[in-house]
Amino acid sequence: MIKIMIVMGTRPEAIKLVPVVKELKNRPDTSTVVVATGQHREMLDQVLGLFLIKPDFKLNLMIPNQTLFHVTGKAILGFESVLDSADPDVILVQGDTTTSFIGGLAGFYRQIPVGHVEAGLRTGDKYSPFPEEINRKMLSVLTDYHFAPTIRNRDNLLNEGVSDERIIVTGNTGIDTLFMTVNKDYHHEFLTDYHYDRLILMTAHRRENFGMPMRCIFEAVANLARRNPGFLIVYPVHLNQNVQQPAHQILGEIANVRLLDPLSYYPFVNLMAKADLILTDSGGIQEEAPSLGKPVLVLRNETERPEAVEAGTVKMVGTDRERIVAESERILYDEKVYQGMARAHNPYGDGKSAPRIVDFLLKQLNGC
Repeated sequence: MIKIMIVMGTRPEAIKLVPVVKELKNRPDTSTVVVATGQHREMLDQVLGLFLIKPDFKLNLMIPNQTLFHVTGKAILGFESVLDSADPDVILVQGDTTTSFIGGLAGFYRQIPVGHVEAGLRTGDKYSPFPEEINRKMLSVLTDYHFAPTIRNRDNLLNEGVSDERIIVTGNTGIDTLFMTVNKDYHHEFLTDYHYDRLILMTAHRRENFGMPMRCIFEAVANLARRNPGFLIVYPVHLNQNVQQPAHQILGEIANVRLLDPLSYYPFVNLMAKADLILTDSGGIQEEAPSLGKPVLVLRNETERPEAVEAGTVKMVGTDRERIVAESERILYDEKVYQGMARAHNPYGDGKSAPRIVDFLLKQLNGC
């Protein structure tokens, strides 16, 4: 029996590890140990509850206004006690968070093999996204089994000296979870009081956008809303005060902008399926929205997901106020442009990534 420890600390990690957990539980030759660090406690718990996953260990790392120094130090000490108790044969981490990097580092300290789900993403700029770009580069050095979503991700790893034998292109596990979740009959009660021609869904929370870039994004959205009263812009606002304060100050009094508390995964995905356009600085949404045929404008200057840009489903607009407004209006008023993005090929997989990951992992661990 192979014991596999699966580590998650944020909502995006949980979303992308849910199908892997479920696939492993269906395999009779494995046992799973789920570790929840609680790096983003409330949003992580929402996803785990939705998919009926109960953590075996909780580190409870989250405290208000903690710095990267705090969360990093607490995480490595927390993993030491978990590994003393669990003694896994392999550790699986996902993505580019502090949780994933420290989970990989803890495995290295104990000489336990590490598998990295969503390996090989790169922007080439160590400060964008911050601290994620360096987290995933350092994690790749620690990783034994690299699960790359796309061929480009595989090539990034090969260029950094990773052995081809330790890489498999799997597609993105987030698409597996998306297909498990979308319900065409889902009803959003908070939309019933609004009459609108076009629905825009927005997310903005990236650390590198804090300060003036975030204000520029919100001012652009305010201008877009005032120029187009037929647009309804829905924005679930991240809990971080660097986002909350400017969002409510700039957008709070605009009639066709609806500021919501953060949504759990199920209503959020189904809101995404209803939207006409998505404005985001999120990474995962750049993968999910094309699977739903939704054009995306990315509120960043770099992306570690260039495949969607090349496919035409996603366009980079940064945080420039005029460009955000102009591109949003161009997509929503020009049907040819809209359909060109909505019907473009999605490069992120077929929803069968988790079985590929588990098959490869068990083959490596069993030696045949």
